[in-house]
Amino acid sequence: MAERTKPHHRRLRWILAFGGAGVMLTCLYFAFFQWRPVGSGPAVPSELFQHVWSDRDVLLFSIGDSVTAGLGAASREHSYFNRLLRNPVDEYEDMRGRCLSTVFPHVESLNLAVSGSTSLMHIETLRNRLDIQPETTFGIVVMTTGGNDLIHNYGRMPPKEGAMYGATLEQAKPWIANFEERLNAMIELIDARFPGGCDIFLADIYDPTDGVGDAPSVFLPPWPDGLKVHAAYNRVIHECAAARPNVHLVPMYETFLGHGSHCAQFWRSTFRWEDPHYWFYYNIEDPNDRGYDAIRRVFLLKMIEVLGKSELATNPIRA
Repeated sequence: MAERTKPHHRRLRWILAFGGAGVMLTCLYFAFFQWRPVGSGPAVPSELFQHVWSDRDVLLFSIGDSVTAGLGAASREHSYFNRLLRNPVDEYEDMRGRCLSTVFPHVESLNLAVSGSTSLMHIETLRNRLDIQPETTFGIVVMTTGGNDLIHNYGRMPPKEGAMYGATLEQAKPWIANFEERLNAMIELIDARFPGGCDIFLADIYDPTDGVGDAPSVFLPPWPDGLKVHAAYNRVIHECAAARPNVHLVPMYETFLGHGSHCAQFWRSTFRWEDPHYWFYYNIEDPNDRGYDAIRRVFLLKMIEVLGKSELATNPIRA
């Protein structure tokens, strides 16, 4: 007659089985929901950085929020604005020499971006702090605006214009219309301050949830209409860029999709098989150091497309 398994042995087997399953589930959870390695941004060709694009006086000017101010970058030199201007000493090898000071030897800079600012503040900053530039100066303008309009005040109080988190799409419609009017007024102000001409590089707003629309942090309440309101703001930005020949859309939304809070979840349509990496800072709403590198690269790619083409040789931006 076979000897029966002792009760304490059976209990031990169940404990080991459940313990092993728990460890496996924990590992899977961290792998797909919490593991967020960083990667690299898009490649920037080197050919056009081998010669000067213009000998004119150029002002690299920015208006915007914490993304353009550089919150979350490893150092001030690592912000996308400063990386656009010149390479930091610890620059990635594939980006050495690929900056605006290489192709515009007479470039100056002015960054009026402020962390936490909204589009309501940006238009006042332009009115009060951007002087009319000399006619000999060409403006290269970079902008990130509207992101804080959406996420403030993180659901801690009823939504309002400039602090819309938690709003329904219907509730947000008049605020979206006001943003459209305000954005166009900002563009007109910038144009007026650069009588020598300018090109405006306007970024759309990324989505830290990778298109899922869930709260990217346990500290934030759910926002059922969040993606709809976010998409409406981006439509305004896209239409503004499409309507003006000197305003150029920088696709920050598309660039960051798949690099947010769900970047490791391979079953999602946004998963980046070639680069499944996390590009956001610990506060979730700003880029991390690799994210700022990616933003710098996508701005440069758009600038190459607009300013670095050989057919622009007769454009007034060139000496």
